[in-house]
Amino acid sequence: MDGVLIIDKPPGMTSYDVIRNVKRLLGMEKVGHAGTLDPLATGVLIICVNEATKITRFFSNDDKDYRATMLLGVRTDTLDTDGTVTDRCKPCLQEREIRDAVDSFVGRIEQKAPKYSAVKFNGRPLYKWTRRGIDIEPPLRKVDIYNIQVEDIKLPYVTFSVSCSKGTYIRSLCDDIGNRLGCGACLSGLRRTRSGRFREEDAVSLEDFTDGEKAVILEKKLITLVDALSGICDIEVDQDTADRIKKGYQPDYGMLKEKDIRLPEMGTLVKFVTKSRVLIAVAETCSSPEGVSFSDDNERAVKILRVFN
Repeated sequence: MDGVLIIDKPPGMTSYDVIRNVKRLLGMEKVGHAGTLDPLATGVLIICVNEATKITRFFSNDDKDYRATMLLGVRTDTLDTDGTVTDRCKPCLQEREIRDAVDSFVGRIEQKAPKYSAVKFNGRPLYKWTRRGIDIEPPLRKVDIYNIQVEDIKLPYVTFSVSCSKGTYIRSLCDDIGNRLGCGACLSGLRRTRSGRFREEDAVSLEDFTDGEKAVILEKKLITLVDALSGICDIEVDQDTADRIKKGYQPDYGMLKEKDIRLPEMGTLVKFVTKSRVLIAVAETCSSPEGVSFSDDNERAVKILRVFN
């Protein structure tokens, strides 16, 4: 059983708690996730089963959408309401001030990861340093905020939707907005509504079901590797070529010309699949389509990144 599950993570669970439950329900040992969600957060969590654990890296650059609620006037050590309050004040703000401050973060911004986060420093997550009482100043990182829309203001709470690039911390975004407003803020609620092509309507909720029912639902909702990577261009190959790739063959230009296969632009990800839609490998192209006709037949055309059993 290989494939991808889109789970609607409930609040209070870690991403690893979800993995542990999927392992138990399906009787599988190889289960991983693509894109951690904090215990406070809910929503789209990509879970990869067996061979699909090899494709988590291909989700790592995906943009994401969130719906967030921030609490104005409260600062905490974790930048969310699960942490210890470090400062508190009553926000005296007009709605226009709040909307202008939120809107000002659209674009490419510099952001610090929370000190309680999995960002690595000297090979160890920041939260481990912080819990040991060692104060590490997180480096500034550039992230993209494509869009922010304030949905509701009921002071001291503000709810907004945000579309952003990989690596964006919504906790840090709330903290930055609070600092810009001068009153401080922390995250009080978060839901991931999209990760890459997967949306909340694709996600499976396992609440209110027996274990037997959950196992049946998971097996029914398992997405094949080919479908999970639908955004990557297909190259269909016969079984003989598929077997050669599995044994280490790196497809050359001679094979592409012989089978009349055209490549997308250089540096593009492609996937090799059989006629029966079985994923064989994911690769990166080494040349542009125009360069194929001028290349030596024995020259490698793609760099194989992952091979699947």
